[in-house]
Amino acid sequence: MSNLIRRVFRITAAFFLVTCLVLLVVQVVWITPGQDCERAGKWWDWRQRTCAQPIQISDITGRPITDRSSHDAAKADARARKAEAPGAAKP
Repeated sequence: MSNLIRRVFRITAAFFLVTCLVLLVVQVVWITPGQDCERAGKWWDWRQRTCAQPIQISDITGRPITDRSSHDAAKADARARKAEAPGAAKP
C-alpha cells in the first residue's frame, strides 16, 4: 500500500508541476505582452503574437474624410496617440 501512495503522490505532483509550467508559459508568452500592447493603445494579435499600430483607413486609401465631426475626431485621436508615444517630440 505504501508504494501505491508514493506512486499516486508522484503522479499528482508531476501533473501539478506541468500544469504550473504551462500556465507560466502562457502568462509570459501571451498574456503579459498582450496587456502591454493594449496599454500602449495598439492591437494585440494573440495567434501570431504581434503588436500592431492601428492606422486610419483614410491614410491607406488617400481619400479625405468628408464628414467634419469624423475628421475632427480622427485628428484628436492622432494627436492623443502621438502625445502618448514614448519619446514623442513636443511641439
